[in-house]
Amino acid sequence: MLAYLHLCAVRGIIVNDYRDEAEGVMVESTDGTGRFESAVLHPLVTISGGDPNVARDLHDEAHRMCFIANSVNFAVRHEATITAAPGDNSRQP
Repeated sequence: MLAYLHLCAVRGIIVNDYRDEAEGVMVESTDGTGRFESAVLHPLVTISGGDPNVARDLHDEAHRMCFIANSVNFAVRHEATITAAPGDNSRQP
């Protein structure tokens, strides 16, 4: 999220709200230990300025910059939804 918000600020995207409902898949061994196998982030971003398509594309760049995603040993994907704040005149996707 922090990398994404930074990139939005640099690119003129005004983020009003950022929520995420992450899902993870964990596998458990017979001895009771476990590990995550994958994670999918579902960010829902509301913007009031800037291009929604740029806002969506910035998730890819933020993912490449993310120190958490780069530190774990399982796949992390994202499926972003971008919406315009009520009354926003920016272009819609």
